[in-house]
Order: sequence, then C-alpha cells, then structure tokens
Amino acid sequence: MSYVEIPGARVPIRMWTDPSTVEEGALQQLRNVATLPWIKGLAVMPDVHYGKGATVGSVIAMRDAVCPAAVGVDIGCGMSAVRTSLTADDLPGDLSRLRSCVEAAIPVGRAMHDEPVGPGGFHGLPTAGWDDFWGRFDGVAEAVRFRAERAARQIGTLGGGNHMIELCLDQSGAVWLMLHSGSRNIGKELAEHHIGVAQRLPHNQGLVDRDLAVFVADTPQMAAYRNDLFWAQEYARYNRTLMMALLKDVVRREFRKAGPVFEPEVSCHHNYVAEERYEGMDLLVTRKGAIRAGAGEYGIIPGSMGTSSYIVKGLGNEKAFNSASHGAGRRMSRNAAKRHFTVRDLEEQTKGVECRKDSGVLDEIPGAYKNIDRVMEQQRDLVEVVAKLKQFICVKG
Repeated sequence: MSYVEIPGARVPIRMWTDPSTVEEGALQQLRNVATLPWIKGLAVMPDVHYGKGATVGSVIAMRDAVCPAAVGVDIGCGMSAVRTSLTADDLPGDLSRLRSCVEAAIPVGRAMHDEPVGPGGFHGLPTAGWDDFWGRFDGVAEAVRFRAERAARQIGTLGGGNHMIELCLDQSGAVWLMLHSGSRNIGKELAEHHIGVAQRLPHNQGLVDRDLAVFVADTPQMAAYRNDLFWAQEYARYNRTLMMALLKDVVRREFRKAGPVFEPEVSCHHNYVAEERYEGMDLLVTRKGAIRAGAGEYGIIPGSMGTSSYIVKGLGNEKAFNSASHGAGRRMSRNAAKRHFTVRDLEEQTKGVECRKDSGVLDEIPGAYKNIDRVMEQQRDLVEVVAKLKQFICVKG
C-alpha cells in the first residue's frame, strides 16, 4: 500500500497502515507529536503501537530539536544478520546442544561477562577506534559514570525482552545468524537521565505531554544529549558486533568439519537519531522502532520468536523519510499477553523452534505480535525483500 494521510496540528501524519486498526492511545500520541513547534514531518510505519511519549514505529523529523523519549530508552537498539555457507543438510537432528553452546558463549538477561570483551579478541574484527570509544566515556553524563565497569562487562551481551539470537534458514536452505540488542543498561540510564533534564526545561512546560520534552539547538543541554546519544548508539553497534563474533565462534566450533564461511554483516539501528536532509532542510530524524531504508540500503525486519523475518533493501521513499518498520510490532501489551495466553499456547506457536517454552517468555509469544507478512505487504513502496528467514533456534533472555 501507499500511505494514508490524516490531519495533524502542524504537519500531516503519513501512515503506512490503516488508521482504523491503530489503538486510540497510539493515535493520540501521533496527534501529540504533530503539535510540537519544531516538527517538520511525521511518518508512521505499519508496526506502529503505543509507546512512551511517542509511538513505537514512528519517524519524527524535527528542525533544531530532538525529543529523547521519542528515541526511547534502549538507544541504538537494532539488528545484525549474517548469511553463512552452511545449509539445512549440515544441521544436526538434535538442536539443543547448539542452543546451549550459544547460551554459554553469550550472556543473556541481566547477566554479563566475567571480564570485558573487545574486538582484539577476535580475528578479523577491526580494533581501530575502540580505545577512543572507551576514552570518550569520561565525557558522558556524570550521573552515570559510576557504571563504567558494568558497561564494559555488558558489551557483547543480549539482555531480555524482545532481544534475541536466532539461527535461521532462508528459502534456499542457507543458514543465517541473526541477533537483536541495543545499548544495554548504560543506554537506558543515559536516556532516563536526559529525559529528566529535558522535562525540567522552561520551554517544555506547555507541551501536551511531558514525555515529549525536547532539547533545542545551540544549548548546553542539547550538546550534552547529542554527545551521550551518539556514544550510546556506538555502544549498541559494538555490542552487536561482539555478539556476532561470539556467535560465529560457536558455529565454527560446532561445524568444524563443514568449515563455515560468513558473508558480510547486515546491521541496522532502529531506535536512534540521524542528521539527514529533506526538502532543503537539515533535520534531526528520530526513528523509534523504524529502520533507515534509503535506496539500495540493506536492513532487517524481524517477526517474532515463531514467525518469519526479512532481509530487505530500501527503496528510498522520501515521504517516509527513507524509513521502514523495525519488525512486526506488538498487537497486545506484555501484561495482556500473559493474561491471554498459556505455556501450552507458546509451545504450539513455537513448534519446530528450539527455544525456551516457559512462562518467563510468555509475553514474547508470536500471538502477541502483528502478522509480519501483513506488515511487509503494507510497506511494499518502502522496501523490497531480499531474503525471507525462518528460525530453527531462538535464544531469549
């Protein structure tokens, strides 16, 4: 489909979904965002759903301003995927050992490494910039600097919630490695610190929603946020790079005889800010639950722990600010999913997938998410599909 346009206070709201299918709370959030004095455009992806301040699945383009709550607390959260030379014929009949090896190599949930890991420990990973990256930690908000050791030990770890590590097959039978994670606790604490700072600024006192508090250009608060934001986005990218390196090491060990070869990595943020230019204006584009989909750019759009995911190539649709959805999107809250579904439902909906099937991941059941194939159909003018993947192992925190 192409987009549907509905009125907004300062800009029209372009929606790549049927507005009648979006819950009223999310629609109100979109209307609220459209009232911001600095806004120059708002694009809504087909995975849209209610969030904090701004909906998940929205692309907000502002001039000389940025809203930290619209970025989200998991700054730089995103996806990485790698196609391998392995095929379905190389897989063992029992996948439980392979899943256990992945879980042993990469800490999940709130766990962290006993000692910090870095690119120097992996053949082929560039180390240039690593020391500079950590050296810049001394320049982030003083309120979170005491977390230095924790941040160092959490890099290269998964976390919980919808974060996952998967081994998948594409439609040709090739094995892919895929993972989803962000800036871990340090990103969360930086985000919460700056959201609090923004909410206390005088120019934000008359907003319709205090969670839409912004920083504006040429102020010390904006400079401090941009510094910490871009550092956290870099942390998130390093986090995924190191996890992928650990995952490749597991695959090399477990498939030594096959001698796996790995193609170049596809990686994309989906909670972040970028400086981009549209209609002759330099804008700060916030993608909250959305990926960049510029012409020819590769991206990843996952489903849920029992459904398909997609490797895509962007079509460069400027009406959507060169963006696409970041996944299927939730159709019910975590608490609602726990009330509605049972562990037996989870077992049924993840049949054929080697994964956790217990109450601890019930809120991640596929039935709590929108239909990923429908979501992909709604954004045919945003991306083209390069590969369709289906997981056979899914690791959750």
